[in-house]
Formats: sequence, C-alpha cells, structure tokens
Amino acid sequence: MAAHDSPAALSGEDLETWASLATVLEWLPAALDAQLLRDSEMTHFEYGILFALASAPESTLRLSVLATHANSSLTRLSRAATRLQSRGWIQRAPDPDDGRYTLAILTALGREKFDQATPGHVQTVDQLVLNPLTTSQRRQLREISRRVLRAIRTEEGWQPTSLAETPGG
Repeated sequence: MAAHDSPAALSGEDLETWASLATVLEWLPAALDAQLLRDSEMTHFEYGILFALASAPESTLRLSVLATHANSSLTRLSRAATRLQSRGWIQRAPDPDDGRYTLAILTALGREKFDQATPGHVQTVDQLVLNPLTTSQRRQLREISRRVLRAIRTEEGWQPTSLAETPGG
C-alpha cells in the first residue's frame, strides 16, 4: 500500500457491527454515570473504585493496583481518590510493607455508600445490558468481550475473584 493511500472503509455488515459497538461504547458510560450521579452522587468510575475496594481483602488495595483494575492513570485515580476521601468514603495511608506505595482503604461510611448504591446500579446494568439478552447471548457477549480485550492487550483485565463472593457489578 502506498503511503498516500487510505485504508479501505468499513462497509456492509462490518460497518453495521462497528457502528453498533461504537454507539454502545459512547452511550453506556453516560447512562451508567447518569443513574449513579442521580441516585448516589458518584460516577461509574468512582463506583468502580468502591467496588474494587469492597471486593479486596480487608477492603484495601495499593493505588497502583487500583489504577490497573480501573485502567486508569495514577493521576486520574488520585483525583478520584481525593474526591472519595473528601466525602469520607476512603482513606489513604502509606503501605506498611513498602512505604513507597499508598494504600486506599474503604471506610465504614464508604461501605455504606457502596451498599446503598449497588442495588440501583445492578438494576441499571440489568435493564440496559443483561435483560435485553437471552442467557445464550449473555455468554456470547462475555466471550466476545474477552476476545476483544485480548486483541487490545495480552495481560488479563480485571476479573471477579469469585462469582459467589462478588458484590454488585
């Protein structure tokens, strides 16, 4: 291909598939944020932080680990952690095992807020993503999502530790 040639445009079913996915990628985060902001005064990103901490042993994670789970830069995570800390939902403390790291710790108030936010969030996820699909389509969506994730990155993304233990989503 010559340097001035542009790649072929998507067309037909490929274009329809991409257009549908691209629209979901744009609309779903806004819909999740809208519900959580309205009902719980937090964004989906902030809910994800609380979720990760609620799921972690002793409700504690290093900020660097939390950033990896959230696919976030430490700067973005730190700004969100500052907001959550100002609300009393998390604390930050030096890691006693290695002072070069900072821990994020879910507070009792943060656990209450997470527990309060979870039912509405789960209802929204059910309504927008899961309920419109059959059981077979849910499995297909999970596998399709995993394949796309592996095409983006070779390392594994965040996975629930156990379906039985995982609160909200």
